[in-house]
Amino acid sequence: MSGERALIAAFEELLTNRSDRVVRWVGDDASVVRARAVQVVSVDTMVDGVHFRLDHPHVHPADAGWRALAAALSDLAAMGADPGEAYVAMGIPEGFGTDAATQCVRGMESLASQAGVTIAGGDVTRAPALTLSVTVIGWADHEDELAGRDGARPGDRIGVTGPLGAAAAGLAVLEGRARGAEELIAAYLRPQPRLREGRALAQAGAHALIDLSDGIATDADHVARRSGVHVEIDLAALPLAPGVAEVAQQLGVPAAELAATGGEDFELCVAMAPDAAPEGVAWVGRVTASPVGLSLAGTDPDRPLAGYEHAV
Repeated sequence: MSGERALIAAFEELLTNRSDRVVRWVGDDASVVRARAVQVVSVDTMVDGVHFRLDHPHVHPADAGWRALAAALSDLAAMGADPGEAYVAMGIPEGFGTDAATQCVRGMESLASQAGVTIAGGDVTRAPALTLSVTVIGWADHEDELAGRDGARPGDRIGVTGPLGAAAAGLAVLEGRARGAEELIAAYLRPQPRLREGRALAQAGAHALIDLSDGIATDADHVARRSGVHVEIDLAALPLAPGVAEVAQQLGVPAAELAATGGEDFELCVAMAPDAAPEGVAWVGRVTASPVGLSLAGTDPDRPLAGYEHAV
């Protein structure tokens, strides 16, 4: 059996079909899935050396696989969709090895098991660096069950589904720029997409939703501009994950700044009517009519803040 065929056979042994809607999957030329009324699709790509560093002794192929699937599933969470299937295209560099590639898929499958997702197919090819491109499919019975970025209204409150800053702090610890708990590193390497929270918020009437992949200083601005409103975030109200303040002190930056700009927490940011009171949401801001854009209350005017900006 050739290297590629052996690798695909190893992947097939790892994967589990968790849906009675998946009629055909790994082993056929294409997957066959019984659809629900509305399909939600997102694609996310991660590349070694850009989105993770496999040359770091504490970063393993399984972590890369988990992160790649988590980032894609987080987009479904931000729409309020039910997760369904994932399709993974792997670009594998020379010398990466069957065991490392299998561990990468094992990391994805571990998260898929938690999320109730079926990895239903994909592709394997040669690439200069490990490249993981994940397409995820979510489902709903009606488009009105879903949320987007463009529905925030003046008078809405802005909330987040959990504490911020852990991933950015964990990356600083991982890179040796600070000292901190292992839980911070885990938050960076193994983020949890907020699928349950996204569905609950959409069902509770969320006007707008977005996942905090790039930091609330960037992502809340996306909501503001797509909705044509002004979003004001109170930095002092941002909930901080345990250990973030200590890491921020070592880095010489305010803790709220690290939480607002670090990104990759994959919590959700929601705009809701002021009388909505869903469980587990920390309220951190408000929506007004104008000017269109974002303001961060409590920032130094000489030190403008922004989250991650994707290079092209």
